[in-house]
Amino acid sequence: MSEGRIHSLESFGTVDGPGVRLVVFVQGCPMRCRYCHNPDTWRREGGQTMSVAEILRTYKRNEAFYRGGGITVSGGEPLGQLEFVTELFAAAKQAGIHTCLDTSGILFDPSHPEAFDSLIKVTDLVLLDIKQIDPAQHRWLTGQDNERILAFARYLNSKQVPVWIRHVYVNASLNPPEQLFALGEFLGTLHNVKAVDVLPYHTMGKVKYEQLGLDYPLEGIPQATMDQARQARSTILQGMRKVRREEKAE
Repeated sequence: MSEGRIHSLESFGTVDGPGVRLVVFVQGCPMRCRYCHNPDTWRREGGQTMSVAEILRTYKRNEAFYRGGGITVSGGEPLGQLEFVTELFAAAKQAGIHTCLDTSGILFDPSHPEAFDSLIKVTDLVLLDIKQIDPAQHRWLTGQDNERILAFARYLNSKQVPVWIRHVYVNASLNPPEQLFALGEFLGTLHNVKAVDVLPYHTMGKVKYEQLGLDYPLEGIPQATMDQARQARSTILQGMRKVRREEKAE
């Protein structure tokens, strides 16, 4: 039985999938998102090792609270520990536990999609973080291209895996309306999207940068408001509806 490199566990998570959940935060992430609030998860070498059995025992201790919930693996980047997460989800499914994967999809390999089939077969829900639809803006924001992420979204659509989309709104410069609309147009081509969540940018992780001796990348940029996030979501949904209308008209 494999072991995972784990940053931390959240026993009663309420924002990482349906219901109350055990959230497993893994170590290691190739992305360097400028608004990341968990820079302490970037290095694979951090955290502690835990087995599948240990995590399931932790779940069982609070199982009464998890009705309607389950286990979510977040990060860091869960796809960086593909074998471990697959084994954990397979064991969870065998025990009747709902499984949720919170990922950016950055480590998906479009040339070998079959490598992810075993994980997806035991995944009930994917929370897919799409940071930016514009390739250049995505590289600036995360240090990575978004080709693999969009390919992963299309792969999940082909497998008919339910997806909740997550997008962080910072401001009108980093999230201009035309990019939000374009994101919606892309999402409109997918038929497995069950929810679109736009999260307002916040600076709550700034203290971690200070503790790690790192400069905060978005220093001086104010937090976004819920109203701004709601308006951004509305623009994304407009793009989705446009594509869906065009599909029906064909």
